[in-house]
Amino acid sequence: MSNQLLDRVVAEIADEMAQRADRGAVASYIPELARVDPRRFGLVVIDAAGHVAAAGDADVPFSIQSISKVFTLTLALGKAGDRLWRRVGREPSGSAFNSIVQLEHERGIPRNPFINAGAIAVTDLILSGHQPREALGEILRFLQFLAGDSSIVIDDAVAKSEQRTGFRNAALANYMKSFGVLDNPVEYTLGVYFHHCAIAMSCRQLAMAGRFLAHNGQNPSTGHNVVSSERARRINALMLTCGHYDGSGEFAYRVGLPGKSGVGGGVLAVAPGNASIAVWAPGLDAAGNSHLGRVALEALTKRMGWSIFGV
Repeated sequence: MSNQLLDRVVAEIADEMAQRADRGAVASYIPELARVDPRRFGLVVIDAAGHVAAAGDADVPFSIQSISKVFTLTLALGKAGDRLWRRVGREPSGSAFNSIVQLEHERGIPRNPFINAGAIAVTDLILSGHQPREALGEILRFLQFLAGDSSIVIDDAVAKSEQRTGFRNAALANYMKSFGVLDNPVEYTLGVYFHHCAIAMSCRQLAMAGRFLAHNGQNPSTGHNVVSSERARRINALMLTCGHYDGSGEFAYRVGLPGKSGVGGGVLAVAPGNASIAVWAPGLDAAGNSHLGRVALEALTKRMGWSIFGV
């Protein structure tokens, strides 16, 4: 794969997205996110050799929101291994990301680690044995380490905005607590959860942080193993089947890559063996996923031949 081809494709896609009138709607239920300009668009692709192809608002930090769940899952698996699956499942939900009905039906065990209830359960495991500030520091340092960038921070305004309006998440957490799925005080677990969802990163930083998932658990630039190849493969499998909530099937059908979205409009996608990809377009579709993010990734995988299902 030539650098020139990748650079050209990324630039073309960014230009095409700039012309689109169908941009989706920014998340309005978190007041800080409602203020984001829907015309923003960034795209970064980092290949196996470390070449970075970037276009648009590639270096503008945005709220990664649920994309943080990929990294908290990675940390929790490092701490607990397969014991984690006693408190959270691995199946697609087919329901909204903040659904309470499913949680009631399944007696407090969340369907997967990427819906809100599942991510709260994963956060609770990371918190156990620590103060909330320590657990949050561990998550933030892990992202800084993966991205090779110590400037990554939590957007306190977004975190406070989520805490003020996070009644549904509080209901999910209390419901799980009633079934013994959470070990720590609900307010501590929710505090850590809201804050790691409020981490702000640019497409460049996010694509860097995701490189280990594209290369069998290893950062190809340093040779450092972040996780085993088996664990990277399993995280990718969960991203493919569950990473876009009840839009996961549509994303797999159109894009054909493991990916994780966030309501801040970001998507982290993984082209195994080829590249780590981050895209940001704040307008969301009906399922809460970045509308133009998905359109751009579909164009990228077609032009580069990167779908895991074949060219």
